[in-house]
Amino acid sequence: SPMCSSKSSCDLLTSRSRGSCANDAGRLLGANLKILRNIILQVKFTKVWSKTSKSLISYESGRIYFDNYRCCYSSLLPEPEQLYELPKAPKTEKIEDALLCQCPLVILPNASDQKSCLLVLTAHNWLYRLSADTGKTLERVYLSSQFKFRSLGWDSSQETFYVKSVQSKQTTLERQAGVDNSILMRVAVFQVFPLELVGMLEINKKVFGKTAVDVLLSQGVLAVSHSSKHVRLYSFEYIVNKFRNEELALGQQSELKGIVGEAPYGIPVNIHIHECPPVLFEMSYFEDGVQIGGHPWHYIYTPNHKRHRGTHHICSITDGALAKNGVQDMKCDSLEADWIFFHPDDSGRIVHAGPRGWFVISGSSSPQAAQVIVTSSGRAVKRRFQLLDDDPAQETFRMVKYEDELDLLAVVDITQTEDEGQAHLRLHDNKTGVLMKRVPLKELWDVTYSHEVYFDRDTIIHTVQEKNNSYCCHVYKIKRRASDEP
Repeated sequence: SPMCSSKSSCDLLTSRSRGSCANDAGRLLGANLKILRNIILQVKFTKVWSKTSKSLISYESGRIYFDNYRCCYSSLLPEPEQLYELPKAPKTEKIEDALLCQCPLVILPNASDQKSCLLVLTAHNWLYRLSADTGKTLERVYLSSQFKFRSLGWDSSQETFYVKSVQSKQTTLERQAGVDNSILMRVAVFQVFPLELVGMLEINKKVFGKTAVDVLLSQGVLAVSHSSKHVRLYSFEYIVNKFRNEELALGQQSELKGIVGEAPYGIPVNIHIHECPPVLFEMSYFEDGVQIGGHPWHYIYTPNHKRHRGTHHICSITDGALAKNGVQDMKCDSLEADWIFFHPDDSGRIVHAGPRGWFVISGSSSPQAAQVIVTSSGRAVKRRFQLLDDDPAQETFRMVKYEDELDLLAVVDITQTEDEGQAHLRLHDNKTGVLMKRVPLKELWDVTYSHEVYFDRDTIIHTVQEKNNSYCCHVYKIKRRASDEP
């Protein structure tokens, strides 16, 4: 319908009421978000709320967490309101890490599994599944009495996650006594909805190499990093199929002894990797590790030689071929380094940003590609837009984030005046890079302390570390008209 392409919010509301753009829920949501985007780009933001904290403040999907996730506020209302506050716990039971799980898209038999939840890892090795709205405990799993677990991570977002123990380090006495301490760490993998155990495995240096120092799991790939600054990737599906000797279910009696997931037994190792799996991909890097993404698959890294310091190389994961125009060097002369990442909109583009500039590199061939050079694998690398005057005395850039629902890039720029900086949040059209709006943040930006800025639909959240080692959260909302006030 021609009305669906109207840029006026009034036209969109009219067509929506007639149903011409709302044949299904997806199109209705798209129309609503287009209306919201138009409104946000036309009205002002105003600061509506602030709150201090003695510990780091976290934000995700409309929820602000204080005091190590113990206290939760909703930011969806005109002013944030408290959802819940968990009872105070001793330091030995404090929350170490957490993951927010949105409600699943499939219908599950248990009603409690159908709602959003917070996965919480505590210092005494318990994994809790809490209601994201009330903080009520829905499930809990005891992990181990032998290994200290410290961090959570997504394997496949909202589907499977892993819990990783701290690295095991051999003491001088153990080494002198000839004690074998080849186990680097343990990793437990779970399915989220419903909460089910995939397996527990050990990362053994005798299998993966004595230089192995860390692991992570992402998109079904087990990545093992080494102190020699190289990384090897393995198929986790292959590992499970070949090395899992027993399927374990939470709450059931194990063939060995004890109930799986209950104290003091915890979760036993049921994936015994006794030989090195086939290596899918291996490479050396200088610093900042390796990123994999794009369409088709490519990786970004800095070659392991000091002459390549500060450069980013974009290569095909199929054959390692360097993309034409695939060496990016921002030549930053300041103390602030540049950063580069695959665009989260799955367009295959790459965002490259630094203190004095940022731009987006196209990852696909297009008719406008007079300067596009395509690799043998079909990847194109091209600067799409350059967005600023290169004068460091005027402004510097601190972060670039993508608001997927509004299709806007949010960029924080800092204008320095004497010892303090004034921050603005710039909103750019994701496809063209055109500056659509610039929002001033009232808080002064002191570069010696940490800052984080989130842009989520009609809300801007600025968290600041302050001079007394405390933290403060500032919330901005789109300004309501006087006629809308009660």
